[in-house]
Amino acid sequence: MRYGHFTWPAERVNMAEDYYQVLGIDKKASTDEIKKAYRKLAIKWHPDKNPNNKIAAEEKFKKISEAYAVLSDTEKRQQYDQFGSADQFLQQYSQEDIFRNVDLDEILRSFGFGGARGGGGRTTFRTGRRGGGSSRDDYDDPFAGLFGGGMGGGGGRQYQNMPQKGQDAEYNLSISLEESVFGADKKIAFELENQHEEINVKIPAGINSGKKLRLPGKGLSGYNGGPAGDLYLNINVLPHPIFARDGNDLYIEKTIKFTQAALGTTIDVPTLDGSVKRLKISPGTQNNTKIRMKGFGVPGLKGAAKGDQYVKINVDVPRKLSDRQMKLVQQLADDGI
Repeated sequence: MRYGHFTWPAERVNMAEDYYQVLGIDKKASTDEIKKAYRKLAIKWHPDKNPNNKIAAEEKFKKISEAYAVLSDTEKRQQYDQFGSADQFLQQYSQEDIFRNVDLDEILRSFGFGGARGGGGRTTFRTGRRGGGSSRDDYDDPFAGLFGGGMGGGGGRQYQNMPQKGQDAEYNLSISLEESVFGADKKIAFELENQHEEINVKIPAGINSGKKLRLPGKGLSGYNGGPAGDLYLNINVLPHPIFARDGNDLYIEKTIKFTQAALGTTIDVPTLDGSVKRLKISPGTQNNTKIRMKGFGVPGLKGAAKGDQYVKINVDVPRKLSDRQMKLVQQLADDGI
């Protein structure tokens, strides 16, 4: 589920992982087989069963629980199978959506875990976190009652009352090629938790599509006095009408006449900063030749070397010749050219 430009990706299965593989089952597995696989893995990876490796066990437990929450629900499983990957599925479903009405306690109670609220209540997600009019107390962590205490204990309640960091948020930010190369100061505006937010963002020189910028403390507010989550900016560099970027190198194409390629010439080449450089074309230059302009590329991030600009030469062979031009070319052909 998306909210404006935002998604809430908190504590999800790695996007490269497949839910069926996480549970170790076939894609045609029955509901009973899914539950059996989850029970087996939950016993193995529950943090209370791994006191010497609780952090890694907790992450593994959350992964298998998320996989179970999706595959045990007929509608969610159909949607997941239709999307074909966790990546696409998670673009449509938030963690709240995935765990809504999923009763992990019902399974875990049978072997001595669970018992959120210190009794037999269900651990489910509700959507008050989105600012839809519900109070923040309506938002439940599906794992709050599962770690740190057994049946009927107070571990879940104690965990819930502890300060907790707010969830992270993501924002898709498109920038121009010039902004990605030279850096920029931008102001972004968005709605978060029913509030209008405006943030000044510094785009570092050299950033490229697919990179993320982390803004600490700009995500969703925390619980019980905990710190706010972080805001991650997903960078997308827009196409440029003249230049193309490959890593830290820039590419531009220039077309010259056949005679210029044969005899040599000079051409004017624009650079991304708006200046124009004169470039010498050597006699006999071939079609698709690339000429390097050292140091006119993209600055490297974190001290990496600056890229170059490359000029790809396209030789224009005339489609039609006059009678005089035809005779001249024929003479060159007779001379072996």
